[in-house]
Amino acid sequence: MQARSPQTSVVAFEQLLVIVGGGNVDAELLRELYASGGHLVGADGGADQIVAAGLRPELIVGDFDSLREPHGWLGKTRLMQIAEQETTDFEKALYSTKAPVTIAVGMTGRRFDHTLAALDAVTRYARRRKIVLVDEEDVAVALTEAFSFEVAAGERVSIHPLAPVTFWRSDGLKYPLDAVKLAPGVRTGTSNEALTGPFRIVPEEGIHAPYLLILRREHLMELIAALGAQG
Repeated sequence: MQARSPQTSVVAFEQLLVIVGGGNVDAELLRELYASGGHLVGADGGADQIVAAGLRPELIVGDFDSLREPHGWLGKTRLMQIAEQETTDFEKALYSTKAPVTIAVGMTGRRFDHTLAALDAVTRYARRRKIVLVDEEDVAVALTEAFSFEVAAGERVSIHPLAPVTFWRSDGLKYPLDAVKLAPGVRTGTSNEALTGPFRIVPEEGIHAPYLLILRREHLMELIAALGAQG
């Protein structure tokens, strides 16, 4: 087990990556993601959450200040200890890995400061990665480009800006986003609705400002498939 700088190693996963933190984790969901082919990575103490679900992480990343008995993992899985304190364990896991789609579980709940830090990390990495935050009720996928999806007619569709973002148009939403600018602390798009089910959101091209699309958690697997199909 050796401390590493952020530049020394990046672990690549060809399929779904599931990064698990120390917040609220649904063990059944974690097992479902694993059964669907997801690779499990513990963000420091998130590895203990994986064990509690009866599973084993392929990689543990962090400064190991919250991991129970880190030396007990020697020879059992890959360990990447990173000593720097400028980033959270979630962000350490992000810059130490790459994957076509990344699900983040246990990054929200319990501590509000951890939730805010997770949103900051997603904001920084949304242009480079497809990241979905999962909590008890919702999923929040970080996007920078146009996106189409389908939910039940009348179902909640929330859009939250992580940075100032202008939308050229939307289709299928009760409150259109045509020429609408959203910005943190100024205007958000929460509690919109799908009119008939299918909808499309089109932000201004070439800017790649990050925003969250927030839906009910039951759509997680469909979202993973849609993001994977984007390539």
